[in-house]
Amino acid sequence: MTSMQTGRAILDEDWTDILRDRLAVAEREKRRLETGDHVLNPDLPPYARWEGPPRDAAVLIGILQRGEGPSVVLTQRTGHLKSHAGQVAFPGGKIDPTDNGPVEAALREADEEIGLSPSQVEPLGNLAPYLTGSGYRVVPVIGAIRDAEPFHPNPDEVEDVFEVPLNFLMDPANHQKLSREWQGKRRYFYAMPFGERYIWGVTAGIIRSFYETVYS
Repeated sequence: MTSMQTGRAILDEDWTDILRDRLAVAEREKRRLETGDHVLNPDLPPYARWEGPPRDAAVLIGILQRGEGPSVVLTQRTGHLKSHAGQVAFPGGKIDPTDNGPVEAALREADEEIGLSPSQVEPLGNLAPYLTGSGYRVVPVIGAIRDAEPFHPNPDEVEDVFEVPLNFLMDPANHQKLSREWQGKRRYFYAMPFGERYIWGVTAGIIRSFYETVYS
């Protein structure tokens, strides 16, 4: 199946099967190599601002069916957080010792952050770990959301919950490669503005990884 055919199929009613199969093929063919902030910046090593082993984390790329097609659930973080305040992010966080791996951690965090019950999510597969410059090794878990009730954002962490059409995020024409000055050097990153929402940094990098895994 070509990338264009895959893109059309993902918008069909059987998109869950398509995604599950594509993720399984990527894992079987060993195409799920670690990616991260350093990919666009070869002189920026993984975990650029962290000493010692990385901290394991997981996020949920939750996808639900709408009348116009599948949509991806994202959050706007509250402005008072110590890190990444006000930024767009997937539900997720650190993997606790009590979690049975990244899937359980991603589902637990989604429940805590936006009130999404784990029973409403069907895991479809994982992307390759994403290495962040702040010292995290993030496993993106892709899941189909079934019979989603209204989300209830935790005001301590989440200011708002919103959705973006999957076909928008999977269109490379919407993947902007931008740069900023950081510590005296030009650093590159992906950005995917959507209306008033500015999706960039790690979240955009994970979306790009999703695109490359499913469409390549």
